[in-house]
Amino acid sequence: MKKLKLSLVVMSIGLSACSEHKVPTDPLTAPIAQKIPHKMTAHGHTRTDNYYWMRDDERKDAKILAHLQAENNYAKAVLAPNQALEQTLYDEMIGRLEKDKSSVPAYKDGYYYYSRYNADSEYPIYARKKGALEAAEQLLLDGNVMAAGHEYFAIGGYDISPDQQTLAYATDTLSRRIYTIEFKSLDSDKKYPDKLEGTTGQVLWANDNKSVYYIVKDKQTLLGNKVYRHTFGTEQDADVLVYEQKDPTFYIGLGQSKDNQEIYVYQNETTKSGMVIINANNVEAAVEDFTPITEGHEFNAQKLGDHYYIHTNLDATNFKIVKVHQSERSDTSKWQDVIAHNPDVYIQYFNVFNNHLVRVEKEQGLQRVIISQLDGSNAKEIKFNDEVFNAGLSTNLTLDADAVRVYYSSPTTPTSIYDVDLNSLEKTLKKQDKVLGEFTPSDYIAKRIFITARDGAKVPVTISYRNDTYKQDGSAPLYQYGYGSYGATMDPSFVSHRLSLMDRGFIIATAHIRGSQMLGRPWYEDGKMFNKINTFNDFIDVTKGLTAQKYANADKVYAAGGSAGGLLMGAVINDSPELYHGVAAHVPFVDVVTTMSDASIPLTTGEWAEWGNPENKDSYEYMLSYSPYDQVKAIDYPNLLVTTGLHDSQVQYFEPMKWVAKLREYKTDDNILVFDTDMEAGHGGASGRFKRYLQRAQEYAFFINLSKQ
Repeated sequence: MKKLKLSLVVMSIGLSACSEHKVPTDPLTAPIAQKIPHKMTAHGHTRTDNYYWMRDDERKDAKILAHLQAENNYAKAVLAPNQALEQTLYDEMIGRLEKDKSSVPAYKDGYYYYSRYNADSEYPIYARKKGALEAAEQLLLDGNVMAAGHEYFAIGGYDISPDQQTLAYATDTLSRRIYTIEFKSLDSDKKYPDKLEGTTGQVLWANDNKSVYYIVKDKQTLLGNKVYRHTFGTEQDADVLVYEQKDPTFYIGLGQSKDNQEIYVYQNETTKSGMVIINANNVEAAVEDFTPITEGHEFNAQKLGDHYYIHTNLDATNFKIVKVHQSERSDTSKWQDVIAHNPDVYIQYFNVFNNHLVRVEKEQGLQRVIISQLDGSNAKEIKFNDEVFNAGLSTNLTLDADAVRVYYSSPTTPTSIYDVDLNSLEKTLKKQDKVLGEFTPSDYIAKRIFITARDGAKVPVTISYRNDTYKQDGSAPLYQYGYGSYGATMDPSFVSHRLSLMDRGFIIATAHIRGSQMLGRPWYEDGKMFNKINTFNDFIDVTKGLTAQKYANADKVYAAGGSAGGLLMGAVINDSPELYHGVAAHVPFVDVVTTMSDASIPLTTGEWAEWGNPENKDSYEYMLSYSPYDQVKAIDYPNLLVTTGLHDSQVQYFEPMKWVAKLREYKTDDNILVFDTDMEAGHGGASGRFKRYLQRAQEYAFFINLSKQ
């Protein structure tokens, strides 16, 4: 690992401090932001942030909104030459999509549940059929009708009362992931007056048909921290607080046992987790901890009869599966191994059925799905054909099923849903996503290679390309994607819009860098906190390796990442800008130190165990050494496309806004720098299944036209 250098440079160049803010009238003139010095001191070190003023939690400041609009106007003008290609790409992308698409129905409590899209509709329809797939459809929710009049719309969770009479459902119309829960009759479609505001969007019924559980978000931090019980037909003010997580480093969520007897409050922090049990049959019963939360212990459990099966890292870095009687669940010494720990095999997750246990695991980054008896014996692997692929458990809602439902996808195989017989392992294809137009899987190749990083680590990389036009001669443009945080693993899957790049000669590379769990839990641990620099070095070294081995043209390398992947983009272009001709950073988390220092910023406290808490001097200095915003320099940067959403609840809009302003101030090149803000959307971009491809077409057109220079 290269030696870290803490930059303490606070010198400013460009406009003088406190200069008058002017919005350009010429759309081809880049907006230059006013500089208002804001000093922040920690551990005896002072930083000056000239663009701190861009933060407005209410999103109503006229000067800020005008600047964002000026940036949008500038981006539109600069990217105007790409417009025809953007339209072509967009038409290609949505032209491949199956218009009348539906999910495979999943059975639960006498009904088959599914979602579907009609023709060119943007939003899903949720429906069910009673008893048989041939039965009449009962419409539950029509997102297209519900979205009318809203610039943004999303349906969150929904649940149906055990007597099948009442539907509780959640919607978000602002894109802040703050949901309102409402209720309607399934017989008459009549809406009831009950309305639960400020929730996470999860809702679950108790078995009395009148009580529902939901989570309320803190209005400032947007962390869900309180679980309430609502009595149907009453006001929200009368709801009963049943659980509160007072530690702001935890995220909480709701779940339910397959036998419908228990409701769970899941508590998750980066290094530890817990479960709270709610008796679904007796709402007055006290809630109970599954087992005490302890530092370093992560687990989750599934109920089967009088026992629990538990996925745990207790004395098992790469996890194991254990079993315990419900009366002894809190005593970890009573937990008995079912699938013992294997340091070479990372057990990702599992599912139980009445007579079988199904687990998903990885060895050397290659995924497999294993079916065994409940005691772990007679283990058999479900076989698939591709060299690299992504397979796992789909919707499995009942304990007494004869088959497990799995999904399968590879860079050359569209997502497929199989029912696999739990005894014979016979696979029945239930559905494979259709790719409309001219698509032949054999025209494309996907494989995995390893690139050696500077410290000797072997970094897995998934590459894919069109095999009838691509040559490994150093001529192809490269699209390199990465993320590398939170243990999130970008497994090799089919992404239809990437065909538009491969058909134009690009090679696609996904760098499975440290910070993910591609090579197991240690691979994640080696890319977080004080090892975070490995994430950035891995990505850079993959770029160097791919070009050195002539997989790609060193002058035509394009990189993309979003959110924490946007932090990755910011870090690599500060370190090695000369490697990249173009970079796209979407909703980028770039102002690491300032955000992690402010507990009032949404979701900050839940991230300390991932990045560090700047109240600690060592964390402060380490984070400052790579924070993209703080480390902007007077150097030549690549061509840059930066995007965000005004209402983003995870990475606030002002992070990329400030970053772009500072880049404009410091960069010494004439390369493109554009910043596009969706004034109606949040972290996930535009709502609707087609509109989201507009940003993808924008990014691809940006890179394709750059590659022609």
